[in-house]
Amino acid sequence: MLDVVFGHDHLPYITRRPAGTHPTPMGESSIGYEDSFWIIHFLFDYLYMFSLKDILSVSLILFSVIDILGSVPVVIELRKRDGHIQSEKATIISCILMVGFLFLGQSILRLFGLDVESFAVAGAIVMAIIAMEMILGITLFKDTNEGKGTASIVPLAFPLIAGAGTLTTILSLKAVYTTPNILAGIVLNIGFVYTVLKSTGWLEKKIGPSGFSVLRRVFGIILLAIAVKIFKDNLFL
Repeated sequence: MLDVVFGHDHLPYITRRPAGTHPTPMGESSIGYEDSFWIIHFLFDYLYMFSLKDILSVSLILFSVIDILGSVPVVIELRKRDGHIQSEKATIISCILMVGFLFLGQSILRLFGLDVESFAVAGAIVMAIIAMEMILGITLFKDTNEGKGTASIVPLAFPLIAGAGTLTTILSLKAVYTTPNILAGIVLNIGFVYTVLKSTGWLEKKIGPSGFSVLRRVFGIILLAIAVKIFKDNLFL
């Protein structure tokens, strides 16, 4: 059986108690650390790190950087070109990239001898190519039969959703906010991204072909401007 007891440090512990024995008196510390599970202690510490204000701040920052609403014309274009966009796949991969970069980003880049600035410039170049496709109405990403269906990963999951701007922002947020709050902000944004991706068909019907054509070029210019800004901010650092 399990008992919840409070030690002399006033922290709760879960301890094993043999069947048929009486519960351990409050405050008694005769049970060693090897018999304590620390589950409640861990949960108390982890929940204490959550802050609603910080979660909202992180969520708004990531929302503005991801800009999934502004990427709707891009998503519709990719779906037309590739035939189908796997919303679940794109969302899961984006989430893995963001969470993985939150915990391992700097270590992974150092492993390959890279820095954050080089990573951001590479992502900006890919974004610029996508923007040129939208503005000029040309196709630079050539899909082979083997590559069909990969638009859900490249360029949708990366770099449009979990792009260089998003990933570098996550690294920057670590200097201000705790990891649980950043993690919560990522989850909230991923949920919103999934909702938007599943609604692109409905949005396309409401916008119409002519409206989509205009929006595609407008957002292509915006996407190109974002790419240039990322490129400029990180090229000469």
